[in-house]
Amino acid sequence: MKPYYQHAGITIYHGDCREILPNIKCDCVVTDPPYGIGYKPTWKKWNGSDSAWTAIIGDDISFDPSHLLTFRRLALWGANYYSWSLPIGSWMCWDKRCSASLDAMAGSSFELAWLRSVDKALPLTTMVRILHGGVVNADSADGNNDARYHPTQKPVKLMEKCIVALNEKELVADPYMGSGSTLLAAKNLGLSAIGIEIEEKYCEIAAKRLSQEVLEFK
Repeated sequence: MKPYYQHAGITIYHGDCREILPNIKCDCVVTDPPYGIGYKPTWKKWNGSDSAWTAIIGDDISFDPSHLLTFRRLALWGANYYSWSLPIGSWMCWDKRCSASLDAMAGSSFELAWLRSVDKALPLTTMVRILHGGVVNADSADGNNDARYHPTQKPVKLMEKCIVALNEKELVADPYMGSGSTLLAAKNLGLSAIGIEIEEKYCEIAAKRLSQEVLEFK
């Protein structure tokens, strides 16, 4: 397999993860797959563009997580939409509110992830809060909208919490990489990471985000 991007222990592959995953040796997966809810973002991007986000590939069919359940450590976001396909595990709740008031934001006030680790006893439920300055699915605490690159992007700090919860110490894979938040999280924690993404435009975005990190810390 030829990597789309490779630097300092971080590798990106462009393609279908079901074809690429069997060739990867990794015990830990942290990912935010298409939930199968047919989500169609109609609002415009927040980076000054007049264009709207495009629909997510694969989100128009029910998600089957069976190709991921062989991994020893797993964190799967949106698992409440396909929970009947999962064995018993733990749950992480991401509180997305800007404040204690439910009126502080529009849309869903929380999201759920299913976690499993064969090496570590996990609490039945975990609550996490990420300060986001209103840019809920990005990483800005000051309202900088340029931090959002994908319609369902997860904050880097949130993915860091998933990796830490699973007690991973070496290599993390994200087979539905999107704009690369999991890879950035792994890098921040000093770990190697592999990302797989079926849409090339997001491979390019993730590579640019990782390259910017390299430049910032030279």
